[in-house]
Amino acid sequence: MNRSNPFDLTDKKVLFSGATGVLGASMAQYLASHGAELLLLGRTPKKVNALRDQILAQGGKAWGYYADVTDEESLEKVAQLISAQHESIAVLINAAGGNMPGAVIRPDQTFLDLDTEALKQVMDLNYLGTVFPIKAFLPLLLKNQSGTILNISSMAASRPMTRVMGYASAKAAIDNLTKWLAVELAAKYGPNFRVNGLAPGFFLTEQNRALLTEKDGNLTQRGQQIISHTPMNRFGQPEDLLGALHWLCSDASAFVTGSVVAVDGGFSAYAGV
Repeated sequence: MNRSNPFDLTDKKVLFSGATGVLGASMAQYLASHGAELLLLGRTPKKVNALRDQILAQGGKAWGYYADVTDEESLEKVAQLISAQHESIAVLINAAGGNMPGAVIRPDQTFLDLDTEALKQVMDLNYLGTVFPIKAFLPLLLKNQSGTILNISSMAASRPMTRVMGYASAKAAIDNLTKWLAVELAAKYGPNFRVNGLAPGFFLTEQNRALLTEKDGNLTQRGQQIISHTPMNRFGQPEDLLGALHWLCSDASAFVTGSVVAVDGGFSAYAGV
């Protein structure tokens, strides 16, 4: 532990899945700008390479790796490659996830209209897409004799919301996994291994923009409902996540494990009355 500067991220190797989205890219670039070496993992080489090149152009350190987070065999191959090239990692961030229309219950539908195949795919992507990378890359953390796992959750996990039934269920499982694994790793490998979650509130991304805003930029009815239940009266900006991200990835949070940190503008604290 760096006691003189516990926030120091210099040369920490951070393996980051799902980093090519709006929030993930902002987080990856921030960590690189503070000295971390980013090992970017995604299934689309073009997107991974673009982010890697952007970080390199900004003077950071980054590598690109390609795998589907729901495919254990491809993850094992990447783990072997990273082991050969880097030997170990210090941080594993699991941000791969998303939703799909079939796992959403629209206002004109009921639970009986649920597309179970879409539900399975959402659960696989969000839950197994976190479990499988942890299983594949945990040996790389163990080689380092200390390590941090950071799972990206959502406000939908603790505040079940209308419509997004599949996504909310999957993220609730992520919260449970985070707490369970924090106990498991500390008990089996010691106090230098930590597992936490970061739960963003409502941030405008390419996935939810059409759901929350009209084409003219005004809020949809759902967008208005969310803002009315957010005390800070706005959506989050990507940079709003960076302080909590830095803290959880650094030695400054050395006694923090099993926690899911909300960055939500007060959404989870507001009862609506």
